[in-house]
Amino acid sequence: MTHASLSPAAGPLVTVIIPTRDRAGLLPRAIASALAQTWTALEIIVVDDASTDNTPALLAALDDPRLVVIRRQTPGGVSAARNVAIGVARGDYIALLDSDDEWLPQKTARQLASMQASGHVISQTQEIWMRGGRRVNPVARHGKPDGFFFEAALDMCLVSPSTTMFARGFFEEIGLFDESLPACEDYDLWLRTLLRHPIGLVDEYLAVRHGGRGDQLSTMYIGQDLFRIRSMIGLLGRPEITPWHRDCIEKELRRKVRVYVTGCLKRDRPEEATRVSALMEAALLAAGAHQSRPPAQGGAACG
Repeated sequence: MTHASLSPAAGPLVTVIIPTRDRAGLLPRAIASALAQTWTALEIIVVDDASTDNTPALLAALDDPRLVVIRRQTPGGVSAARNVAIGVARGDYIALLDSDDEWLPQKTARQLASMQASGHVISQTQEIWMRGGRRVNPVARHGKPDGFFFEAALDMCLVSPSTTMFARGFFEEIGLFDESLPACEDYDLWLRTLLRHPIGLVDEYLAVRHGGRGDQLSTMYIGQDLFRIRSMIGLLGRPEITPWHRDCIEKELRRKVRVYVTGCLKRDRPEEATRVSALMEAALLAAGAHQSRPPAQGGAACG
């Protein structure tokens, strides 16, 4: 894929947001990959979420005028860290980079050119997966789609934060990351996005995702379907959902609640099973009362 060239000197400023906590051994790689971008019109905001290791000293030793460091005295989680940076970002575009991941040098330039050509307000790129220092190939169901893929996104997270870029006004329209979700906060944001906008795909491998460690949210929080359930229940109350969206949400919500309830009963937690089931039914009942319009999407049934 080729894109028209842009000149950093005359082009838009891109704000790179890197949240981090106690990752002094990994953070330098992420920052170095941002500083090494061929697109040099960058503002790089690192939010130190109250690290207790030598992250503050590491950041203090860095000397680059494009680097901005925000130190939080009390940890608030990845969503709060990103939201703080979004609030002060000066860029025309905003890109996310997790502190354990890295970018290839052309990532910003290629993605920026693609978004300016397509008019997308959000896009992602392909990524290389590394686990334990070795490259692995994702299975087909993890393939990155392009466009409107709301129904598929309900099943699983199909967008990787470290590959994303947003136009300036995106967060004013869609909202910030949900700080009440300790994990799956990105899943929630992508669903809210897909109610209104397609998510573009730059079909080039421009980011590297490093996995397989115990300090990652996907490892720290077992039973993440509960957070996805909370996200879908929240979606049901949004005014922009159509009957088609509601049908898709209900189908996947019932499936995830069934799996979650089964796990609760196996672990002798009947009260939690009852609580989550009741939350789902109440949310579906409330959403159904407001869905009197004819089906959207040409009347097509969900899934």
